[in-house]
Amino acid sequence: MRLVEPAQEWEKEHRAYVEEWGLTRMIPSSFDLTGHDTYGAYLKARTLRQSGHGNRVPSSNYFLINDENRIVAMVDIRHELNSFLLNVGGHIGYSVRPSERRKGYATRMLHEALGVCKDLKIKRVLVTCDEDNIGSAKTIVNNGGLEDNSFIDEDGTLKRRFWINND
Repeated sequence: MRLVEPAQEWEKEHRAYVEEWGLTRMIPSSFDLTGHDTYGAYLKARTLRQSGHGNRVPSSNYFLINDENRIVAMVDIRHELNSFLLNVGGHIGYSVRPSERRKGYATRMLHEALGVCKDLKIKRVLVTCDEDNIGSAKTIVNNGGLEDNSFIDEDGTLKRRFWINND
């Protein structure tokens, strides 16, 4: 298992991952290919997004790749928090490919992401999940998450908020 940054060589795997998601909203949204004419255009937009362009905060994106060179999970690591991320999104947003769930990849992905956060000198990491996402809550707790006050998003979704000490 290893983390890799999105690059042209991962286009086919990335598209297959997105296709497997179907019509539901892509999580993390930074990996959504909608609106990009080419994969190169997506990569260019990603670079701008990662730099904190516009209303974005600086971020890093990675695929978790298994030994068969298959993308099994994706993670977006936000280097700082704005008010939205403090309440709803957190420092880390991740997902596991639907066909690869319940195999421990979420726990591994979050563990790897915490290592990147440590390199970025983020000592307290906020990770959130929807109230009904029991699996994600367990993953966060298994990685040291301590639950804080929840937040009700503007669409009425209750977001559970967990802090992880990352010293």
